[in-house]
Amino acid sequence: MNRLYHVALSPYCRKVRLTLAEKKIEVELVEERYWEQNPEFLRRNPAGRVPILKIDGKTLAESQAICEYLDETHPEPQLIPRKPDARFEVRRLCAWFDDKFNAEVTRKIMGERVWKKIQRKGYPDSKTVKEGLSAIKFHLDYMGWLLEQRRWLAGDVMTLADFTAAAHLSCLDYVSDVDWNRSETVRDWYAKIKSRPAFRSLLADQVPGLPPAPQYTELDF
Repeated sequence: MNRLYHVALSPYCRKVRLTLAEKKIEVELVEERYWEQNPEFLRRNPAGRVPILKIDGKTLAESQAICEYLDETHPEPQLIPRKPDARFEVRRLCAWFDDKFNAEVTRKIMGERVWKKIQRKGYPDSKTVKEGLSAIKFHLDYMGWLLEQRRWLAGDVMTLADFTAAAHLSCLDYVSDVDWNRSETVRDWYAKIKSRPAFRSLLADQVPGLPPAPQYTELDF
């Protein structure tokens, strides 16, 4: 049985979960308290991070590398284009959200509001949260600009770039920290992603002591 060691509100784990589900690859989900850094976990990934995927007799780590492996070994539906220009744009946007968006938005909001609580590391720093809430406006505007020119973020077909962005936004939406009224174009894009069968397991996530926002599971929000 394929097995994914993950954390429910990690955008990197969600990115892999969406890829697995879209490709209809069955997997057992195993919650991993990675911050405890137990020896068995570190043997699976010495970097001490999730997600970790056990598949095809292999143990794989790092979300982008995992998703690219899955796209090459299970090519349907294709999430990373084969043409160099299109492939570059998908990878560029994956890096945009996993690096820039994460540093400026996800880490500041989720780190303070969620991970400090789960890991019992004290109370949220309101200044850091405000910085994240301010930064997300720029990113939503950038996404809106892209989507005014394209059907999906990287082009005319849905790709891993869309799943990467949706993985980050879905975590923030769980705690109601996305202003969907800022861009109707982005809201419509997210509604399309959210209504896909691949998204169902994410909408079923429940973190003990941290219930999802009311609109989190609504497809028409």
